[in-house]
Amino acid sequence: MRTITKDFSPLYRSFIGAEHLAQLMDKASRADKQPAYPPYNIESIAEDKYRITMAVAGFVDDELDIESKDNSLIVTGTKAAKDDANKNFLYQGIAERNFERKFQLGDHVKVVSAHKENGLLHIDLVREIPEALKPRKIAINGKSLLEGNAN
Repeated sequence: MRTITKDFSPLYRSFIGAEHLAQLMDKASRADKQPAYPPYNIESIAEDKYRITMAVAGFVDDELDIESKDNSLIVTGTKAAKDDANKNFLYQGIAERNFERKFQLGDHVKVVSAHKENGLLHIDLVREIPEALKPRKIAINGKSLLEGNAN
């Protein structure tokens, strides 16, 4: 896979009042630099409902941390120290290493639950748009409320 590196700084000068879009573009350009461990899926369950599933076999609940802050979700796995010095591995292919995986959440997306099953961590998310931001229908009554108030 070929990586294209671009300098978006001249474009940022035109982002007046929409700096968060520039930050998202900048983060997206660096997204491929995240480690591939652990593997994960992002799934759309229903309209405005999503699930992130991460392969965390070998981690107990106390070794996992899920934090949601400022439109980002950070999942951290910290393995307890083990004494493998006395073990004689002929082949060691099971990854038992610490990790930190970051996800950029959209506006109004919140983490609602998390559970672990069969070595998979499931994180459920929902987009809750506030009533004030939802589109609303305007009824046409034939009268203007502003016309009668002019003195």
